[in-house]
Amino acid sequence: MERKNINRGFTQLRVWNSAIELYILVCKRLANMPYDLRKSVSNATDACQSISRNIAEGYCRKSTADYLKFLNYSISSSGELFSCLYSFKAANQIPEEVFEEIDILHYKTENELLALIKSLENKIRRNNAKSQ
Repeated sequence: MERKNINRGFTQLRVWNSAIELYILVCKRLANMPYDLRKSVSNATDACQSISRNIAEGYCRKSTADYLKFLNYSISSSGELFSCLYSFKAANQIPEEVFEEIDILHYKTENELLALIKSLENKIRRNNAKSQ
């Protein structure tokens, strides 16, 4: 049974799908980290999952300004994830290849998110200019 409604439209967004892919990859690559790093790994996966969750939550809001606010939360979570991954790499807790594999998808997702934010900011500017 196909379930479609306007509130689930975010599932069609390229950036949301990229964020889900990123979460899956991060979970797979960090799954075998040592037990003593479990809190740091948990923080990284939480930050990663927060990217897609905030895209979805913002999309389901009823104003463009609210949507934009949640997209900015997503970009903040993206920065937090990058910081976690970079720290793991710098401390030799993950190999360079794992960092690069994740960073390629992270970079793609981050740029899709930045493009969506820019598009919505432009939409808000155009609407404000029309109303003046």
